[in-house]
Amino acid sequence: MTSQPRSIVIGTAGHIDHGKTTLVRALTGIDADRLPEEKRRGITIDLGFASFDTKLPNQSPMRISFVDVPGHSLFIRNMLAGAGCVSAVMLVVAADEGVMPQTVEHLAICELLGISHGITVITKTDAVDATRLVEMQKSVESFLQGTFLERDHGAVVPVSAASGEGMDALRTALRDLATRLHITTSDALMRMPADRSFVMKGFGTVVTGTLLSGTIREGQTLQLEPGNRAVRVRGLQSHGEPQQTAQPGSRVAVNLSGVDATEVHRGQTLVLPNTLRAVDLIDVEIELLKSAPKLKHRASVHFHALTSETMANVSLYGYEAVQPGSVRLARLKLTEPIVLVPGDRFVIRLPLPAGTIGGGRVLDASPEARLRKAVTLSWLEQIKGSSTEQQIELRVGRRKTTGITLDALSIETGLSIDAVRRLIHPAVRRGSLLFVTDDLLLSREGLVAAASAIMARLQVGQPTAKRSELRSQTSLKAEIFEFAIQSLLREQKVEVSGETVSIYRATRNSSDAESEQLTAVARIYEAAGLASPSVTELAARLKLGEAEIRRRVTILQRNMTIVRMGNDDLFIHSAALQQLAAQITALRGSVMDVGRFKQITGLSRKYAIPLLEYLDRQHITRKKGDERVVL
Repeated sequence: MTSQPRSIVIGTAGHIDHGKTTLVRALTGIDADRLPEEKRRGITIDLGFASFDTKLPNQSPMRISFVDVPGHSLFIRNMLAGAGCVSAVMLVVAADEGVMPQTVEHLAICELLGISHGITVITKTDAVDATRLVEMQKSVESFLQGTFLERDHGAVVPVSAASGEGMDALRTALRDLATRLHITTSDALMRMPADRSFVMKGFGTVVTGTLLSGTIREGQTLQLEPGNRAVRVRGLQSHGEPQQTAQPGSRVAVNLSGVDATEVHRGQTLVLPNTLRAVDLIDVEIELLKSAPKLKHRASVHFHALTSETMANVSLYGYEAVQPGSVRLARLKLTEPIVLVPGDRFVIRLPLPAGTIGGGRVLDASPEARLRKAVTLSWLEQIKGSSTEQQIELRVGRRKTTGITLDALSIETGLSIDAVRRLIHPAVRRGSLLFVTDDLLLSREGLVAAASAIMARLQVGQPTAKRSELRSQTSLKAEIFEFAIQSLLREQKVEVSGETVSIYRATRNSSDAESEQLTAVARIYEAAGLASPSVTELAARLKLGEAEIRRRVTILQRNMTIVRMGNDDLFIHSAALQQLAAQITALRGSVMDVGRFKQITGLSRKYAIPLLEYLDRQHITRKKGDERVVL
């Protein structure tokens, strides 16, 4: 097994017979035309793959992989399947023909797919004289104005694959392109769209594709979507070299057991079990090309995303047709389900007359089907320009009193659970997002709505109700209901006695004498800091019965003056806990065990363990074995 260098995948683009495949062969020594029909007809029909290894200016190894796409308009579907997963593009224009129809369409497709890096190559320079070549360079540079290839400051390199002239300059330009690319997919869930499947003698089913995110390891169990098919990774290769682990951004061949090659097709996706799933209903932002006809409500279009293709029905928000060159929000109903996540790019084409009319990006792959259109439109308007952190808050917020689990949020965003935890941390600290349990999130507005529903039932009916009846009447989840009850207790809006919940009555407030005793108890806890006395010690100190002290402690706990630390005898003043939280948060990214925590705080194990458990519950730290990671 060999270690795999960092890898980027570049797609070719350009008109038929402009020399894309010949150029790839000159760069890599590999003929990307693998089908007998391609050899016979002398044109690229399906996707081809090749690569070469090089070193960047800093001497780090780099593998540059190519997905060679067909240039003929009849095979545009195959071109789209190849362009959907590339990091950059190599646009090819022949010096003897110049910009042609598929040059224009291919570049428009790359723009629609959000590709932002690339270079341009003028091929067949040996077929024209010097004057014609200069004219062609000017013509190509004019064509590129305003496109991502101009914005990326990508080189325009004239070459002759036949003579080798300009090839060294092209390799240098490709290395420069590799240094401009930053593949950051560590936060995303593992995903590899398949672009080819076949049987290899002695190995069985092999599926190839570009690993968009995550890693694949030999021996790992994966899931094939759509189909919910469990498969096992028997082996991995990257451009013919065996690998134990495949890294994001690389071309991968995965030898699978548990599935026949005839059961795998282009457009299916390898994912981790119980993570991403194929969807057939998505909310999107559509952009029409300026040259396109208007797009009507309920139109039927060809939908291309990653390596997938299906038909889609367009439901426009606002109903009036989308005008050429404009951007609109829409809901798409796909004929066949595809694994998609927010941010994925797509292209749409008309069936007749066939042609690319636009594209866009997925905003939501888990739309709420029952919401009114106006509500969904307002939510989409908010989310389309928001940061990832803000989008997560909006996703939790739209669940209102239902909340959402971290697992569901991970699937909905396409991000790993660790990434979701990190991204929500500021919102949790601000209190705009709340952990109901270790896994269930609720927005602050959701808590207010849940508490209001409970109070409304108590105020409209009897001021006292059984817990079970009240939860049934409000239709709240058990965890949300209990969380809201605790909030109402702290705010002294309700009282709880066993299984009975009642509206808080001011006549039960403490007398002046009792208020003084409450203040005295609170001051003792405040003065003690983190090393607070037990309830028994407090009773002895104030010369009161333990039952009386516990009653006052309960009142202080309800108004959040003190916080219980996981057992019935240890309470800490909230001010001390706030200071501790600030002290530990300053150590973000570090790891500590119980001994280190004791050194930091000067506390004994009696206090250290419950306080560390409290910090875990507040998501300030996370337990990892015998240590804690400060988040």
